[in-house]
Amino acid sequence: MSVVEYLCGWGNYEKRQCTAYYLNSRANLQRWISASNETYIARGFGRSYGDSAVNAGGSVLHQSQRNHFLDFDDQSGMLTCEAGVSLAEIIAVFLPRGWFLPTTPGTKFVSVGGAIAADVHGKNHHMDGSWGAFVRSFDLLLPGGQIQTCSRTQNQPLFRATIGGMGLTGIILQATIQLKSVKSAWVEVNYKRAKDLNETFSIFAENAGKFRHAVAWIDCVSRGARMGRSICMFGNDAAEDIVPVRYRQNPFRIARKRHKTLFFDIPSWVLNPLTVKAFNLLYYAKNNDRTELVDYDSFFYPLDNVSNWNRIYGKNGFIQYQAFLPPGTAEIGYQQILERITATGFASFLAIFKSCGAGREGILSFLDQGYTLALDLPNTGDRLRQLASDLDKILIYNGGRLYLAKDTLTSKKNFSAMYPQLPQFKGIKSEVDPQQQIVSDQARRLGLMEVI
Repeated sequence: MSVVEYLCGWGNYEKRQCTAYYLNSRANLQRWISASNETYIARGFGRSYGDSAVNAGGSVLHQSQRNHFLDFDDQSGMLTCEAGVSLAEIIAVFLPRGWFLPTTPGTKFVSVGGAIAADVHGKNHHMDGSWGAFVRSFDLLLPGGQIQTCSRTQNQPLFRATIGGMGLTGIILQATIQLKSVKSAWVEVNYKRAKDLNETFSIFAENAGKFRHAVAWIDCVSRGARMGRSICMFGNDAAEDIVPVRYRQNPFRIARKRHKTLFFDIPSWVLNPLTVKAFNLLYYAKNNDRTELVDYDSFFYPLDNVSNWNRIYGKNGFIQYQAFLPPGTAEIGYQQILERITATGFASFLAIFKSCGAGREGILSFLDQGYTLALDLPNTGDRLRQLASDLDKILIYNGGRLYLAKDTLTSKKNFSAMYPQLPQFKGIKSEVDPQQQIVSDQARRLGLMEVI
C-alpha cells in the first residue's frame, strides 16, 4: 500500500512529492522490487541533509520498520542485524553489555543501512576510519529481486560501490558489523581554546594523535585576528575506575536527561549574524582549558536531546556544507572559506572541525588524510546558491570535496571535479541497475545514475 508524502532531507530544503511505501519485511520488499518498473530509492530515518533519500515523482521505500537483531557474538562484538536498525537501538541494547559503536556521526537516529550508504564518520576518524571499515558483509537486494552477499572477498567491487554509494546500487537488507569494546559510558575530554585558525591547526597537530576522539567548535563569525578561533576537544574512552563516583557500581549508566521538542519553525530572523555572534562570544568565553568526564550522550549527540532541532532555521530550512581538504591546502583553504562566508554576511550557527585519517573504504567515500569542516547555512535563496557555488570553487582549487550525505546544491560539473573516481562508480551501478531504476533527486542532479 502506498501513500503520498512530501519529503526532504534534514535541512528542510524544498519538500517534494513522492509515493511512499512501508514494506516491513524482507519478503514483502523483495516481492515489490521483483514486480515493479518504477524508479525508487530507500529511506531510513531521513537524517541525510539534502535530497539523497528523495525521489520526486517516483517511489521512496521506507526501511526503518525492518529493525530486527539477527545475531550477536558476545565474545567478539560481531553484530548482524537488519538494515533498518538504528544506532540508538544498538546503543540501548549493547552498551550495557560493554559494546559501543565503532564510530558514530553526530546523531544516533541513523539506520545501519543509511550508515553504510553514507559511509558515516565521527570524531575518531583520524584513528579508526569511517563506518565502512567496520562492515564485514551485507546482503544487497538488486533491481529484479536478486540478492547478493557482498564483502571484501565476495562481490568486492559492489561492496566498495555500496559503501558511500548513497543507496544507488541496491537496498541493503542486513549487515554484519564489528562493535567496539568499552569499559564505561563516559569519555574523558580535554578542552583547549585556540585564538585563531592557525592555533587551531597547531593544537590539532600536537594533540589529535594522542586521543581517540578529536573535534573542534569553530567561530565562523569573528574576523581579522580572531578568525577561526575555536574550542578544541580531545577525548578518550574512560575506564570504569575514573567515572563519577555515583556511577561506579554501573559504569554504563548515565543520568537521564530531560528531552525537549521544538514544535514549530523558529522565525528566520532570529538566527542572524548578530545573535550568532553573541552566542559565539558567550560559548568561547565559558569554555576555558580544562579536563572533565562527559557521558557518551552529551559528547557524541548533544543535538539529539532536542527533537526537531532543525526547525531553528525557520520554514525555509538550511543546508549543511561539509568540506574536506587535504593536509597541504587545508589551512589556507579553510581560511578562504571563512573569509568568503563572513564577507557575504552569512552566519553559521554550528561549525564543526575534525581531523581525518588515510584510506577510503568506498569508491565515493568522503574522507581521507586531512581535515573536514561542517557548516550550517540558512536558506536565503539565490544568495545561498551563489555562496555554495563560490565555496565549491575554493574546494576544487584546493583539491577538496563535499560529503554526499550533506550535499544539497552542488552541480554535476563541480561534483565530477571533486570525485574523479565517479566513472568507476557509474560503471558498477550500470551493471547491477541497467534500467537505472534506483534513483534519487541527488542522483539526477549530480548525474550519478547516468550510463557511461
